[in-house]
Amino acid sequence: MALRRQKNNIINLALVIANEDEKAGMTIDQTILNGKSAAVSFRLVNGGRKSAAVRLDRAACQDLLEAVTEILASDGEF
Repeated sequence: MALRRQKNNIINLALVIANEDEKAGMTIDQTILNGKSAAVSFRLVNGGRKSAAVRLDRAACQDLLEAVTEILASDGEF
C-alpha cells in the first residue's frame, strides 16, 4: 500500500448585487476548484429572505450575460 496525498485548492467567491437601499438584489456564488470553475449558483434576496439557490451551467451563464447586455443597451430608467 502506498501513501497517496491529494491537495485541493478550493476558492469560494460570493458576489452581492443590490439596490441602493440594499434591501433587494441577488447573490452569485462561485466555487473554483484547482483553478477551474466547479459550480455557480444564484439567489434572490428580498429583505432578510433568500430564495433557494439555482445552479447554472456555463451556457446558461452566457445566455444570462447576453440578456443583461441587451437590457442595458436600451435607454431609460428601470
